[in-house]
Amino acid sequence: MKKVLSIVAVAALSAAFVSCGPSKEELAAKQKVTDDSIARIVFVADSTAQADTLAAQTLRAEQAALAAPTETAAATTETASAKDGKKEVK
Repeated sequence: MKKVLSIVAVAALSAAFVSCGPSKEELAAKQKVTDDSIARIVFVADSTAQADTLAAQTLRAEQAALAAPTETAAATTETASAKDGKKEVK
């Protein structure tokens, strides 16, 4: 009788452990949530990289635009000075 009770007790404990675990559907849902989270992180990382690239391009364009009038103004000033100098010499 002790053997039968021991076997029944072990079977009951085994059944309790097996029934407490998540089902296949729950495991699949948990995996989907994990995959979605990873996809969201990759998307955000890609978006951030694109934004950084765009910001760098915009910064270079702004710096070039700021530098161009300065160079043009300097050349105009030199040309005007040269013309003024010629008028005085005549």
